Amino acid sequence: MFTLKDIPTFFWSFFLVLPLVSIIHQLGHTFFVLIFGGKGSLDLGRGRVLFSIGFFKLRKLYFLDSFCDYRDLKVDNKLTHALVYLGGTFFNLLTVFILNTLIAEGILPPNLFFYQFAYFSVYFVFFALLPVHYGKGHPSDGKALIELIKYGTKNDLID
Repeated sequence: MFTLKDIPTFFWSFFLVLPLVSIIHQLGHTFFVLIFGGKGSLDLGRGRVLFSIGFFKLRKLYFLDSFCDYRDLKVDNKLTHALVYLGGTFFNLLTVFILNTLIAEGILPPNLFFYQFAYFSVYFVFFALLPVHYGKGHPSDGKALIELIKYGTKNDLID
């Protein structure tokens, strides 16, 4: 049951854990963009830009959303775009695997932070692969992958 005692946990999971998982997801996309010689940006949040460092922009509502915008892949084919679309999912699953391994080996202790991190990571994977459009020109990773395979459409703005 959710009580007033749970409010602090809610706030740090919502304002710290979820954005961290979001950054890891977008870094997965950005990693493959850079591997294939592209240019990209990683935006964390919505609203006014608070600061920008290289390809990273932190926005006022940093906990609300994130996305990767990319272009000009030097290696530009269906496979490279598919890897960019799946990069976020890959990074989320990889971090859960690494985290679980470190806990199983006794290197890290099991605690609520790691549980929530894994939970939100799996949440991100599920909703990233769900084939939906979030708005004009803003498909989920799964929708972008389906459009790539089915129609050859390359989306350069992914969630």
